[in-house]
Amino acid sequence: MQKLCGLFLLMALSMASASAKDLKIYFIDVEGGQCTLIVTPKGESMLVDTGWPLNNSRDAERIAAQAKKAGIKQIDWLLITHYHNDHVGGITTLMDKMKVVNLVSHGPNTETGKGPEQLSKQWEEAKLKAKETIVKPGDRIPLKGAEIEIITARGETLSKASSLARGAGDNPLCGAATKKAVDPSENARSTGFLLKFGEFRFVDFGDLTWNKEMEVACPVNKVGKVDLYVTNHHGLWASNNPALTHALGAKVIVMNNGDKKGGEAPAIDSLRASPDLKNFWQIHYSINAGKEHNVEDPYIANLTSPGGFHIEVTAKTDGHFTVVNQRNKFTKSY
Repeated sequence: MQKLCGLFLLMALSMASASAKDLKIYFIDVEGGQCTLIVTPKGESMLVDTGWPLNNSRDAERIAAQAKKAGIKQIDWLLITHYHNDHVGGITTLMDKMKVVNLVSHGPNTETGKGPEQLSKQWEEAKLKAKETIVKPGDRIPLKGAEIEIITARGETLSKASSLARGAGDNPLCGAATKKAVDPSENARSTGFLLKFGEFRFVDFGDLTWNKEMEVACPVNKVGKVDLYVTNHHGLWASNNPALTHALGAKVIVMNNGDKKGGEAPAIDSLRASPDLKNFWQIHYSINAGKEHNVEDPYIANLTSPGGFHIEVTAKTDGHFTVVNQRNKFTKSY
């Protein structure tokens, strides 16, 4: 009996040791906003955006609950991609629940008016509780256990290929690329980054829109090939320019949509046609897109609303990674 208990203990310690070497990424359901929690093997964390305000602190509760499950007690780095309600609106309620050590932004809000001014006020209040770092393209976030380089910020784009890129270079897709109307909003000023963990690459560009995506991808694809891509702008067709998304060569794409927000059929169809794509995962079933454009149910975290189920990624330094749908525990490895 003692030998059996010892064997179980050894197995448990072995599993814990293996887990401690992995990078974890949680795409938290904030009902069509953005919230991505990254936890490194060093135990440091970076949260990308905070979701919506109000709703009885729904998004802050979901973030805090997932952080607890991930074994972290604070957010070491909170990166706000841009000043829109579905990305920064939840910052006050989150910081009431969890300690945030460092804030990362592209600088002051570029939009004006009653709504933007309220978000700017919340940001100024948040800065009283944490240290702010203003970033520009080419800067690094010193997250222990992973490498992160800023690619876009405040409407500016990295001038050359990222030093973290794999397979960056001339992009043959640029010849057929066309521009759309200029976007003057905070979306086009989103802070985007490339994460490197050994051979694994992940990109998140917030709500970066069509023309700014072309600046990342054309004439040179500055971020190269990646393994994981979270859709820009919740899967809207104002973003997700194929000149970028197809050039990324992502094995897995996660769409951070809501049931009635994001997830437009043309964007979904284009993303699913990416030449190297293995699987497309969705945070929500998209009512707007219709059954013929949504993926199969196992790849959708929330089939109805309200949701609350997340998508979890575990990455290893050799580039292999696993994706889990928290709703049904459906798992795929790549």
